[in-house]
Amino acid sequence: MRINWGPANFAGTHKWDRNFFLLMVGLIWLGILMGFVPQIIHRAETHARPYPIIVFFHAVAFVAWLCLLTTQVLLIRAKRTDLHRRLGITGMYLYPVMVVLAVSAAIVANRSFAGTPRFDPAFLSIQFADMLNFAVLASAAFWFRKIPSAHKRFMILATVFIADAGFGRWWGSTLTTLLSDSHGVAGFWANEIGLFLGVLLLVVLMGAYDLITRRSLHPAFIFGAVFGLGCEALSAWLYVSPWWRPVAMKILGL
Repeated sequence: MRINWGPANFAGTHKWDRNFFLLMVGLIWLGILMGFVPQIIHRAETHARPYPIIVFFHAVAFVAWLCLLTTQVLLIRAKRTDLHRRLGITGMYLYPVMVVLAVSAAIVANRSFAGTPRFDPAFLSIQFADMLNFAVLASAAFWFRKIPSAHKRFMILATVFIADAGFGRWWGSTLTTLLSDSHGVAGFWANEIGLFLGVLLLVVLMGAYDLITRRSLHPAFIFGAVFGLGCEALSAWLYVSPWWRPVAMKILGL
């Protein structure tokens, strides 16, 4: 059955859209800055061992993506769709580079932590799930770029599902500790909520907005939300599964 990604009964635009999608981008920035800036400052103050250089390139590419997304939203607000479309070509080249850099950085960084308290090979499941979400949803955004209502929802969701890296650093450890059992062991739900609560809240906010303004959910949102949250749940399950760690060790070549 063919899915109508631009449903006739779903208004393509709404007078609140220009502010709402800018708000979504702002909340993504908030999560990233609150999660990473304190960590960067702490590492500088303690003269911590620098990350492998590929992590730096990965961070630069990720920030470039956020800056590009912000610019694209502002261009639509300014009704400069011509520039928006031209600049969108940059994103088509940038996002596969981000995926390759992120996967490579995850493997190299985890290998560099071997033999230290920070070594956590099972965390590869979270990192790989983020990139799978981003790759699929960003690809969908470019594929449906001629259907604006689908394109912008895929693009925002693609970015939301990699923002867990910021939200998780911001409040994740606190939530995970609070939800751990009496022995301090964090199970599936402790990790699921600790790592992904920020993402879940943004997804719910996006769905609520469509229900308030259109009284229905866009098929692009439904697909993106189900796929993205499903990948996150699977990654959290893998993270606490005892058989996954040996598999992750083999992926790392250790």
